[in-house]
Amino acid sequence: MTARLNYAQIAPDAFKTMLAFEQYIHTTTLEPALLELVKTRSSQINGCAYCLDMHTKDARAKGETEQRLYLLNAWRETDFYTERERAALALTEKMTEVAQTHGISDEEYAEILTHFSEKEFVDLMYAINTINSWNRLAIFTKAEPGHYRPTGK
Repeated sequence: MTARLNYAQIAPDAFKTMLAFEQYIHTTTLEPALLELVKTRSSQINGCAYCLDMHTKDARAKGETEQRLYLLNAWRETDFYTERERAALALTEKMTEVAQTHGISDEEYAEILTHFSEKEFVDLMYAINTINSWNRLAIFTKAEPGHYRPTGK
């Protein structure tokens, strides 16, 4: 697959705005490992090869296990994820598939708030929104997977 264009070069101010969202997410109290699970799960749902390549590499670099990465798309069927991670993954699926889910119920919202503060909930929504945006940019510009290297590697 050949990339169509370099959106960062063509619209650098918009790219800087996307990077600002990403940088904000990394200033929150959300755990880096949880963020990588969310980014990977959203990328699985969206079928974004570039982002899957990136975020599985980042997750491994941050200490994530192969087993948890391999089973992420079947997270409900295992006990390898914490309750907090499970709540984040459920929200990730709901937000990524919003056309089918139409949001979350009051009961689902209450359940999420047993694992996240209101601020963390909002930050998590921003994280999910941001990875979905990156997925769409990568998919529509045919970003080439396989070349990404985690920072410091």
